[in-house]
Amino acid sequence: MKAIWLDNGNNITAQELNAQGVTYEQFETDEAKYRGPLEQLMKERGYVTMDQVRMWPEMDNFEALCKKFVGEHLHTDDEVRFLLSGSGVFEIRSLDDRWMKVIVEPSDFILVPANRFHRFYLTDEKKIQCVRLFKDQSGWTPIYRKDAETVAAQ
Repeated sequence: MKAIWLDNGNNITAQELNAQGVTYEQFETDEAKYRGPLEQLMKERGYVTMDQVRMWPEMDNFEALCKKFVGEHLHTDDEVRFLLSGSGVFEIRSLDDRWMKVIVEPSDFILVPANRFHRFYLTDEKKIQCVRLFKDQSGWTPIYRKDAETVAAQ
């Protein structure tokens, strides 16, 4: 994991991410070794579903899927990812509304808390495979910032 503040380029440690409410850990990518810790996390936090997702340029609707999460958005459920291969970038709003850029790679576990604005995109490699955890898959629908602000103003 490499994390920086976008406004000044300073590095962010795992401890600083955790202090911002973004959980970061590392696990081995061998299923026999990561399954136990993820199942324990499911019990502790009330997640009910674990699945795997892969994205790569040759798949159907690749570009449309990539565009879906580039805009600033939030979810009403935690966004939980454990990377098995490839890489991606989370840009996450800090508690004081600054941008944190977190590049995740194999063995990285990240939990973006519910209702935290963020963006996601792939690195130049354009490939990712990760384990996802959900409390309720309907909570994973993105709510874009512009839409959330429109609703709040009404």
